Amino acid sequence: MTIKEAIYFRHTVRKYLDKPLGPSVVENLNKRIQEANEKYGVQIKLVTNDNGAIWSMMRMFVAKNVKNYLVLAGPDRPDLETDLGFAGADIALYAQTLGLNSWWIGETYRGRHVRQDGIVTKGVIIVGYGMEQGKPHKSKTIEAVSQYDGDAPEWFTEGVIAALCAPTAMNRQNFMITGKSRAVHIEYAESRWSRIDLGIVKYHFEMGAGKENFNWI
Repeated sequence: MTIKEAIYFRHTVRKYLDKPLGPSVVENLNKRIQEANEKYGVQIKLVTNDNGAIWSMMRMFVAKNVKNYLVLAGPDRPDLETDLGFAGADIALYAQTLGLNSWWIGETYRGRHVRQDGIVTKGVIIVGYGMEQGKPHKSKTIEAVSQYDGDAPEWFTEGVIAALCAPTAMNRQNFMITGKSRAVHIEYAESRWSRIDLGIVKYHFEMGAGKENFNWI
């Protein structure tokens, strides 16, 4: 499975099998994380075999066997959240290619438990072997989230479709993608999680459209 294919297979999963991540999976994930950290200037970390990331009430009623997660963290700077969303999307989709499932959590996690000294933590991504594969979220239409000056080329449409598959806070999909020739711009309605969502959506659009076909403006 490629990253682009993983976009359409990845859905939120909250219940997992009591199955540890194998050594090769951990090694591959950590390699991908290291590459993302170096490329985007973030400090994402994989934690395995630890059920303390989310509150006990959530583990009792919503989640099951949540024991592996990515801590989304990095140095405090203006673009940190967008870069964490972008890098986190890359790692979550890569995890899908390894046969794992995932669940983005931006608020209902135990901040003190995952906090790392000297850096800012902005959320976690649960990873593991899902008890099921999840279901597609309710989505807006292409017309509701995009505009193109003229007839939209295939790459633009494919990019928007991939963006609509991106996990966003409360599934609001509060973005607008506009294009003209090879120039593409994205705007996101301001909210608490909009900058992380912006990074996630931008990554999905790039993978769907192909970075060689356009430029962000």
